[in-house]
Amino acid sequence: MTAYLGRAAFSHGLATRTGVLLINLGTPDAPDTTSVRRYLAEFLSDPRVVELPRLLWLPLLHGVILNTRPRRSAHAYQKIWGENGSPLMTGSLKLCSALQSNLDSTEQNLLLALGMRYGNPSVQTALQRLIDAECRQILVLPLYPQYASATTGSAFDAVFAQCQRLRWVPELRLVSGYHAAPAYIQALAESVRRYWAANGRGERLLLSFHGIPQDTFLAGDPYFCQCQATARLLAESLELAPNEMFVTFQSRVGPKRWLEPYTDKTLDAWGSEKVGDIDVLCPGFSIDCLETLEEIAMQNAERFAAAGGGKLRYIPALNDQAGHVDALAGIIRTHLSGWHSDSSGADETVRQRAMQAGAAR
Repeated sequence: MTAYLGRAAFSHGLATRTGVLLINLGTPDAPDTTSVRRYLAEFLSDPRVVELPRLLWLPLLHGVILNTRPRRSAHAYQKIWGENGSPLMTGSLKLCSALQSNLDSTEQNLLLALGMRYGNPSVQTALQRLIDAECRQILVLPLYPQYASATTGSAFDAVFAQCQRLRWVPELRLVSGYHAAPAYIQALAESVRRYWAANGRGERLLLSFHGIPQDTFLAGDPYFCQCQATARLLAESLELAPNEMFVTFQSRVGPKRWLEPYTDKTLDAWGSEKVGDIDVLCPGFSIDCLETLEEIAMQNAERFAAAGGGKLRYIPALNDQAGHVDALAGIIRTHLSGWHSDSSGADETVRQRAMQAGAAR
């Protein structure tokens, strides 16, 4: 039997609000083996992340992978961990705060909350925070520009799972992606131009997106096509020739074939060709994280140089840059259009009438 969450603090006559739930992937609580193991156990148990039969995958996960991988991953996290914690966490919080300030200028009675699909603060905690603040309409915005089942789809799963426990489910709107949103493309282009103005321009611009298994793309996942669309629009905005920008995919694991070309193999080839300095941008990551700061800016930079190439110069993610904040605020405003909180109930008369009809509060 399902135990539905109650609302002990509810009172008739309160004004309702609109909420925005921002969702990012998540991060361990600390860069140590125990924390990383706990995080990976949740992450790798998600059937959208690893699409294998549970009877086959879970024994392998708990019997082998969680006894070997956490130590290596913890070492990688230690390289990028800051005084205030994980870059993904601190960056996501800064973006959430900047968005709240931006939206406060035009959207009244709007509340933002940040939830992580894996780890803390959880999606469930963030969603409940909005509901407890009388948000009866909630816009769900995963911070993934390109839709993938393993990211955006999984974020929606977490929201729906929490809603199954609610007695009074709020109205929901979902943003499934913004890979081709003009303001997002403009923010990327401005970031690249700003980097080039300050540091000069490399011989090539490489766009490295997180990979997914090839079979998930063939099964209908739109991620690959949306990555290519983002790259094409960015190239047009920067007025780049076809031989000046390249698209690759990183972070593959396991024996399966993933989306190609692979970032690391491409850098090996470029190094052997004695390509000089290159610039690398990761447009699929809204906030800098392990995959950008350690995998690209450290691991792959060393790999490229060792193969005979020049410097790999990583262009930071959009993070809380003004252009990124403006782009996301615009997306939020568009999706909130025609959807306004009902403040008509914020009246003592309404409360008195409800109590006369038998309400407890």
